[in-house]
Amino acid sequence: MKAIIRNSYGGPEVLRLAEIDLPVINENEVLIKVHASSVSMADSMMRKGSPYIGRLFLGLFRPSQKIPGTSFSGEVVSCGESVTRFNKGDLVFGGTRVKMSSYAEYLSLDQNEVIHIRPGNMSDEEAAPLSDGALTSISMLRDVAGLKAGQKVLIIGASGGLGTSAVQLGKHYGAEVTGVCSTKNLELVKSLGADYVLDYTTEDFSRQEKKYDLIFDTVAKSSYSECRQVLSPSGMYLTPVMSFSSLYHMIRSARSKGRKVRFSATGMRKAGELNILLNELVSIIEAGAHRTVIDRSYPMEQAAKAHSYVDKGHKTGNVILSMRHRS
Repeated sequence: MKAIIRNSYGGPEVLRLAEIDLPVINENEVLIKVHASSVSMADSMMRKGSPYIGRLFLGLFRPSQKIPGTSFSGEVVSCGESVTRFNKGDLVFGGTRVKMSSYAEYLSLDQNEVIHIRPGNMSDEEAAPLSDGALTSISMLRDVAGLKAGQKVLIIGASGGLGTSAVQLGKHYGAEVTGVCSTKNLELVKSLGADYVLDYTTEDFSRQEKKYDLIFDTVAKSSYSECRQVLSPSGMYLTPVMSFSSLYHMIRSARSKGRKVRFSATGMRKAGELNILLNELVSIIEAGAHRTVIDRSYPMEQAAKAHSYVDKGHKTGNVILSMRHRS
């Protein structure tokens, strides 16, 4: 089969198309023909091995997993003898967590990993990034932050893959949502349900008088120090990207009764916990309260080009890597 592989950390040029062996499944695994995967900022950061603290989990000097990619949609084409959760022909989506390997024509996963039947009202391209931005957002907002109805939430990077999901999920849980994005995406973020939208090119959210119960920086463009003055006295600064600064403030605020800093690596959570969140996410999608925003799609052999685009930091919603054109 064909797959995108990398043998070192670096720029998009480290990604190359290769012919490798088809995965051999054991009795508790399913073989999935991948129809689409996503290319996120997290994928870009893992390709770079940045921030360096992440290499403790990814491989200190070189990637421990040669095939990148963590979010996918596709079809179950084979099941091990002990598999009971899925059947051949099931259309599924999910995430590979630390195993990665979704930038390939086929992947194998234990049946109890993060896999779910694809919602009937979604295409492969729409379902592929759900275990990236949407799953991370529901994990951070619901479980880490304990978001409650009526709270005031600020979403930084509201037009990105994480941000577009966070805005919709924040509204679903009854929060008052303010999105921060660029001029060209103001109408999009409003259409996703944001109560207020700030244009970061003309407005500095950190200089407002308004206070927020939760600030979710989906793109790691700010810091707790910058956001502290617009957090309520018991507010929380939430980030999906670990840095030494975030780690310092997280430890320092851990025992405080006041403002908190929280980080969570969704892909490091237990599969069972994430499957519970996927069940809830699918219910939200089927109820029409969440939709996937897609910027553009690339064929698998253009993975490096897709990463180059994501590296620019201006994508709107999600970037998809498509394998659908292959037989």
